[in-house]
Formats: sequence, structure tokens, C-alpha cells
Amino acid sequence: MATRTREKAIARQEARDSRPHAKAKYIRISPYKVDALLALIRGKNYEEAVGILNNVNKASSEPVLKVLNSAAANAENNLNMNKETLYVAKAVVEQGPTLKRFRARAKGRAARILKRTSHISIVLDEIKA
Repeated sequence: MATRTREKAIARQEARDSRPHAKAKYIRISPYKVDALLALIRGKNYEEAVGILNNVNKASSEPVLKVLNSAAANAENNLNMNKETLYVAKAVVEQGPTLKRFRARAKGRAARILKRTSHISIVLDEIKA
């Protein structure tokens, strides 16, 4: 039986991050490829990060741009922040479940193919003037 559940729930609520954030789960692209792109936008302001993502020629730029725009929309609609004062405070990719597939090889053998998925999280924050 759980003890102090109400107190623990209140403590979790108070410790919860109040910064605007967005998360995309089960994106069918390798987390290694996404992390290379997130390193480019980490710490940049919102407008600059959007410009980088629009001009870089990577397959992972489209889902990362969607998550970034979603986080900015959350900041604007839910927390009444201005997009011009936002910067990328935290950009993280975690590995999701891996799809295992097989490819036929010579002499009746099979080789495993790992199709990796990603969970992309972006947290924005206001620039302190």
C-alpha cells in the first residue's frame, strides 16, 4: 500500500517545470541523427533556431521544427510569452523502441535490421533582460 501519496503528488506538482515545452514520441528516425541537429540549435534564440532548421539539409529537421514550433505555440497560448523573447533552453532526444526487421541473405540466412525511433523534447525559456 502506498504511503503519503497526497504529499508526494503535491511535491511533484510543485517541482514540475513551468517552462513551455513540447515532446514528439515514436519518430521514425535514428536518435543519433536527431541529436546532431539538436546540438546546432541548443542555446539559440527561437528565430535563429527556426532559421537554422529551415536551411539545414537533414531529414530530421522537419520533425524537430514541428516540435520547436509546438513549444513556441504552447508558450504563446498557455503562458502568454512572446516568441521573440524565447530561446531553446533544453533540447534532448531519447531512444524509443526499436523495430526489428529481417533481410534475406545468402544460403538461406537472415540479417537483422534495426529501425530505430526517437522521442524528441524541447524546452524553451524567456531571455532574461
